[in-house]
Amino acid sequence: MVEHGKNKRQEVRLLNRRLLEVTGVLNVDSFDSEEFMLETELGYLNVKGQNLHIKNLNLEQGLVSIEGTVNAFAYLDGAGPDKTKGFLGKLFK
Repeated sequence: MVEHGKNKRQEVRLLNRRLLEVTGVLNVDSFDSEEFMLETELGYLNVKGQNLHIKNLNLEQGLVSIEGTVNAFAYLDGAGPDKTKGFLGKLFK
C-alpha cells in the first residue's frame, strides 16, 4: 500500500456545493468546465461538476479555489494520470 503525503496536511472545504477550496495542491494537471485533475501532496484529486472555473490559483502556497456546481470529488488510487504521455499525447488520445 502506498502512503501518500506522510506527515502532510491538506484541507478540502466545500461551501454550498458552489465553492471548493483545496490546500496542498502541487499542480493543476488538467481542467475544463466539467472536470479538474489536481495533483496534491496526498495524491491526485478529481473534481467533477458543471460550469467549473478557477477562482483563485496560487501554487506557491498550494491553494486552489474552484467555483461552479460541484457534483463529486474523489482521490484517485495509484499513480494518477498517465505520466508517460506528454501534453500532445493527452490532446490526441
